[in-house]
Amino acid sequence: MTAPAHIAMFSIAAHGHVNPSLEVIRELVARGHRVTYAIPPALAAKAAGTGAEVRPWHSTLPGPDDDPAAWGTTLLDNVEPFLDDAVQALPQLADAYAGDEPDLVLHDIASYPARVLAHRWGVPAVSLSPNLVAWEGYEEEVAEPMWAEPKRTERGRAYYARFTDWLTENGITEHPDPFLGRPARSLVLIPRALQPHADRVDATVHSFVGACRGDRTAQGDWRRPVDAAKVVLVSLGSAFTRQPALYRACVDAFAGLPGWHVVLQIGRHVDPAELGPVPGNVEVSSWVPQLAVLRQADLFVTHAGAGGSQEGLATATPMIAVPQAVDQFGNADLLQGLGVARHLPREQATAEALRAAALALVDDPEVARRLAAVRAGMAQEGGTRRAADLVEAELPTGRRQ
Repeated sequence: MTAPAHIAMFSIAAHGHVNPSLEVIRELVARGHRVTYAIPPALAAKAAGTGAEVRPWHSTLPGPDDDPAAWGTTLLDNVEPFLDDAVQALPQLADAYAGDEPDLVLHDIASYPARVLAHRWGVPAVSLSPNLVAWEGYEEEVAEPMWAEPKRTERGRAYYARFTDWLTENGITEHPDPFLGRPARSLVLIPRALQPHADRVDATVHSFVGACRGDRTAQGDWRRPVDAAKVVLVSLGSAFTRQPALYRACVDAFAGLPGWHVVLQIGRHVDPAELGPVPGNVEVSSWVPQLAVLRQADLFVTHAGAGGSQEGLATATPMIAVPQAVDQFGNADLLQGLGVARHLPREQATAEALRAAALALVDDPEVARRLAAVRAGMAQEGGTRRAADLVEAELPTGRRQ
């Protein structure tokens, strides 16, 4: 039995980082814990919807509705903003919790100040990872080759020096690389099937709990047209959606197939007029209730983000993966390796290639068998309730009785 505790969650204002853990937070609140949630105002309403008490703070990172181009194009372009944000956020967050320190810190992988504060307060910290985690050999196989060139530049050396100084000032002697990539305790909010080299992941640190999905009825429903022989959903998530040429290729690939109905989610950064004329069996929206559509779809054209990938697996929907950024390329390869998807690089995603991949996937009994096996494995991972149990297990002894 666990006595009520104060649990503090820290995240950044990015849908892909906030959404995966919302049901865990909701479950902890339902169990009687006082949960505070430190989040920038752009996504404060989502956090408040779990029943947690919001602690707003100002972030300098691009917001969830900003053009992804704001993140730049190089590795250093991508990582420097997180350090800048952490440095300016730390005093804000320290003030927000002064005199109300938690018993346990939960944090997204991008919330650097959370780990600093947990160290300062002397309380346990648990990482909630919305995507893959490091495995034995990750540094040598991935991180070192990726960072070799940036570390040779003056800019790269300055980044590491500043990061090291910031950690040292806060009493942490750990190098920035393990500080970021090697948490003491981690709950992984993706299915084990989406983890590269899962057999080499330290199970004493990382617990795979799979997707923690809740009731989505508030997002609305979707009805499959009665005359639709096949339904294909095209969605590139919430960030990397400015791809009018890809959307047009999907229209050209699928709209002419007899009986096919196309659900095209184009996000906020594309005007439907950019697509040109679309036939009546193509519905174009800036947003759709994705899970409701997938439950009735025959094919999913996805960017292979962690959220979309696991929803495709959970609904046993064959996928065409057209990755756009970061971990999506690895996810696309994993999905293809599972035999449930085709990985099409963006530059190769022509109408002809999309159509050929679709016809090879739908109605293939072997693809259906593999999807059913993966879905069955995911159902055994525990989800929200197991995640909350594991969080409670990390509470200091005085909070467990």
